[in-house]
Amino acid sequence: MSAQRVKTCPGEPARRIRQVTFKLAVGILVVLASASHATAQSTPSTVLASPGRTDQDNRPDVRKVVLENGLRLLLLPQDGAPTVSFVMQYGIGGIHEQPGETGVAHLLEHMLFKGSETIGTTDIEAERRLFETMDRLHENALAMSGDPEQVQRIRSEIDRLEDEARELVVSNEFDRILSRAGAQGLNAMTTSESTTYFVELPANRTELFFALEADRMANPVFREFYSERDVVMEERRMRVDASPAGTLYERHLTAAFTKHPYGQPVVGYMADLERLGREDVERYYRDYYGPNNAVLAVVGRFDAVQVEAWARSYLEPISRGLEPPRVDAIEPAQTAERRVVVEWDAESALRIGWHVPDATHDDAAAIAMLSAILTGGRTSRLHRRLVTRDQIAASIYSYTGPGSRFPQLFQIDVTPVQTSSTDAIEGVVYDEIQRMQDAGPTAEEIERVLNQIAAGTVRRLQSSLGLAFQIADSESLFGDWRATFYASDRLQGVTAEDVREVASRYLTPENRTVAVLQRPGTPR
Repeated sequence: MSAQRVKTCPGEPARRIRQVTFKLAVGILVVLASASHATAQSTPSTVLASPGRTDQDNRPDVRKVVLENGLRLLLLPQDGAPTVSFVMQYGIGGIHEQPGETGVAHLLEHMLFKGSETIGTTDIEAERRLFETMDRLHENALAMSGDPEQVQRIRSEIDRLEDEARELVVSNEFDRILSRAGAQGLNAMTTSESTTYFVELPANRTELFFALEADRMANPVFREFYSERDVVMEERRMRVDASPAGTLYERHLTAAFTKHPYGQPVVGYMADLERLGREDVERYYRDYYGPNNAVLAVVGRFDAVQVEAWARSYLEPISRGLEPPRVDAIEPAQTAERRVVVEWDAESALRIGWHVPDATHDDAAAIAMLSAILTGGRTSRLHRRLVTRDQIAASIYSYTGPGSRFPQLFQIDVTPVQTSSTDAIEGVVYDEIQRMQDAGPTAEEIERVLNQIAAGTVRRLQSSLGLAFQIADSESLFGDWRATFYASDRLQGVTAEDVREVASRYLTPENRTVAVLQRPGTPR
């Protein structure tokens, strides 16, 4: 989804946070003033560091710095264009949400673009007074849920007050500051396991990023909360409730994960979204979006010593939060096939998923190799069989998910051609899997995938933003930025027998969950 503006709790201004607010307000003004005297393409004044690589493993020479408040800073200076990529990843996502609060992480993704106590407002105290009134009305509406007419009157009053508060808002000021500084790709995303914010800036605007990001982290203001919550609710309606593909995906995961929170939607359930108030979301933010749960990856043309100094100056004074809620639920072993049928007046679709281990398991590399052999490109087995030869599918993909830290699903997603039945496609998929279980892949297939990996290794080192994503994700999920490179190394050692064994071990009838989208009253 495209980035939305965010704000943070108007309350709880502890003394230390107030000190940070003052410091950041001054810092932002200084950075903006200095920026006005230079163009976005001007040569950076900092000393450029060379893009180091370790001699022994050809991995990027990333420098990891842990600030006193626990924030992990990953620095990778590179030669090249005078730009810098920033990825801030918080280790909090859909799986950490408790029943009744699903969707809160995704809603926070939106809210953190709404500004702060000093950005996005003409009168923060007047805003706060209106917030308090709106929040009391929201609580009243929840208490009167049995009286729809009264609830509607209260919601109308909240809408009126939000319109009044909007008169005090400097719309999209956070975005406009970055855009005037030459920012590209400002956006955010929420997954089952994390929430990530990212942007690319000219190298001579690096300090501006730290000033703005620290202000957003310490002092967010969740203005326009109820209207933005309505945006998220409409997003759910469009992408899930009114979408055959979205409904199929959600129903499939719910059927496959009966205990583990991988089965609950990141966008949240509608009933939970309707109940979420500003105070709920502010409390969740203050608890779990602290620097001790954050990883910041910086990749591009910059002086590492100067960037570390800015990180310590702007980010280190921010107080720690709580550790994320533990995810203790264990998905029971599946002992029989599960099937879901979604009837919709739409083109048919098929999803098949098998339970497999997490991304750090010894079998993970062989499962990734299996996926590439089955559906990785036009020469893959299932593409050749279903799309090219039999011409009964328009497309076919396979992947693991919805997360990486816990046992997940190996998923096959097929779009049939209009005249094909999902029964026929299922039969072909299971036939090719049986062939893999019986004989394994050929040497040529293994070599093809290894060549793809080698080419991908070169490409992954050429994109600053791509590298920032990889190292931030690895550090956030697994506690080691090198995990993404270890995974590539393990793929190099996968044998044909390894692939045959994981296909036999995991892709069994009793371990699979099948979801079919079909028109009402028509044969599959």
